[in-house]
Amino acid sequence: MGKIILVTGPARSGKSEWAETLAMQSGKAVVYVATATDNLDDQEWHQRILEHQQRRPQDWETLSVPVELSATLADAKPYTCLLVDSLGTWVTNLLEEDESSWENTVAELLETVDLVAADMIFVAEEVGWGVVPAYPLGRTFRDRLGYLVRQLGVLSDTVYLVTGGHVLNLSLLGSPLPSRGDSREVKSQDS
Repeated sequence: MGKIILVTGPARSGKSEWAETLAMQSGKAVVYVATATDNLDDQEWHQRILEHQQRRPQDWETLSVPVELSATLADAKPYTCLLVDSLGTWVTNLLEEDESSWENTVAELLETVDLVAADMIFVAEEVGWGVVPAYPLGRTFRDRLGYLVRQLGVLSDTVYLVTGGHVLNLSLLGSPLPSRGDSREVKSQDS
């Protein structure tokens, strides 16, 4: 089994830079799994993608994977480190899936992640700290991404929060929530 790392935080917090640092420190061949697709009609989006591309070392392989994330992870070689940036964009790319299809997609992804021998670093946006979106598609996005990040966090060896110019290792500072249906009580850090 490879190492699973989740890097989460708000927009423009440095999540991607921290994930890139971790990938470089892995000592493995890095495969950058880009979930975004470029859109030359949206210059601001195009500029964001260029910034990410220019930061990456030349020897990193880049795969464009807007949808088929599970299949890409399943094909990973054990000697690699996959950097998936970002889960929020991936969720956006699949927003038109009905609830049943989405649940199957997430279940497949989580099962795959649990079996991959390569190291994996996932970048995810924290979108649930603001107001509840006033429109249904916004609520669907927020809820789907929040659920996915929570489930992936349970599987991860290390979870980082990047905010306010700092990196916090939540795996050292916090305690995982019990899974649903788990009747064990969570022991307080003060006990």
